[in-house]
Amino acid sequence: MKKNIVIICLFIFLVSCGSGKSFKSFFNNHKNDLGATAFQVPNFMMSLVKNISPEINDVFGNVQDFKFITFDKISATKKAQLINDINLVTGNNFTDILRSNTVEKTKIVSVKEVGDVVTQAIIFNSTIKNTSVFYLKGRFDPNKIKELSETNQFENLSSKLIKNYNTPKFNQN
Repeated sequence: MKKNIVIICLFIFLVSCGSGKSFKSFFNNHKNDLGATAFQVPNFMMSLVKNISPEINDVFGNVQDFKFITFDKISATKKAQLINDINLVTGNNFTDILRSNTVEKTKIVSVKEVGDVVTQAIIFNSTIKNTSVFYLKGRFDPNKIKELSETNQFENLSSKLIKNYNTPKFNQN
């Protein structure tokens, strides 16, 4: 009887510890949402990302995985849901290096580290007009990630990617 109770308690503990959400599941759950534009950059297109912005090139030299998703014209309820969902992701062994919550804007820069190197970064920006989320996996300097976030380089990058993707060179058959 005691053995069964121990096994049940262990199972409950393991399930509760593993209840965090991954960015991949966040991305997959929201990429088809109304008002969403999602980019998942495969390795062969990584050179495109590196060439769009000289400021970002230093960071993207070490990128193994890059995803971003933007949401335009969303309701306050949808915005709250996105903030809650990203909190579930960043609550899964990520460390916040910047978190700012106001009525007008929520900004989160959260990372996973190995020693003094960032191996994963999530940059989340939500305003009244739109919400954007970036995910980077690789090896990065945490100060560079924070600096790029504070100077809105990730938002500039998303605009440039969308613009470059919509140019004729990508729309050819």
